[in-house]
Amino acid sequence: MAQFYNKPYTNREGASVPDSRKKMQGSVTAEAALTLPLFLFAILSLIYILEIQAIRLTVSSAAQGAAKAAAEDMAVLPVFNPIKMKSDLVQIIGSERLERSIVEGGSSGIHCWRSWYESDSGVIHVELDYKVRLPFPKFTNMGMKCRDSFLVKAWNGYKNSELDSDSGKIVYVTETGGVYHTNYQCNYLKLSIRFVPYSGMSDLRNEAGGKYHACEQCVHGGASAGVYITDYGNKYHNSLNCSSLKRTVYSVKKGECQGMSACSKCGQ
Repeated sequence: MAQFYNKPYTNREGASVPDSRKKMQGSVTAEAALTLPLFLFAILSLIYILEIQAIRLTVSSAAQGAAKAAAEDMAVLPVFNPIKMKSDLVQIIGSERLERSIVEGGSSGIHCWRSWYESDSGVIHVELDYKVRLPFPKFTNMGMKCRDSFLVKAWNGYKNSELDSDSGKIVYVTETGGVYHTNYQCNYLKLSIRFVPYSGMSDLRNEAGGKYHACEQCVHGGASAGVYITDYGNKYHNSLNCSSLKRTVYSVKKGECQGMSACSKCGQ
């Protein structure tokens, strides 16, 4: 009669291993199979948390820089533009970096439309809203909403005793102009460019009643069929890119405008 018996479990050296050790080895294998995924998930979660904190710090720092620029612009034109502030914010961070970040929607996913300017106190209330993606499948549409808010005092000019004198007042000048302006909205500071036929130039007059003459910078060898003129200028131009048609306005102290006379329209 044949006899059946269990073959003893042996290790690498050929020695038999007790049943209790076999159970222990099986338990260690099961624990390792469960612990390793949990450990990797914990590491990935920590990395993602650090990434979220990094992007929040980046957006907050860029927003403060954009808000500072908006506060400085308020000294020239007391109108707050949240669209420009967002554009400055994206430029500071970099649109390519935002598109590759965990911010949902990239640069278009950051919203500043809740920001507003309090004219009574001269304070800009900045509020940012955006959403960051979480490490879950896209179909779950799971993310974390982020909001950052702070206050910025709008810059409204110099605050020292020098402004009490007439030389400390803020006036506006251009790069090539020979006069200073007391009103930023002066028509002489705004270029209203028109395209007109050159054949009718002899009959046209500017707002001061003067004739138009050829621009020395862009009219060479005769004017083209159509030229560009401005309401308060005295030149006609062949090119819309002529530097004379571009104007940069600076705000300076009146005391720095030595040798310059006041504008006949706004300086009286």
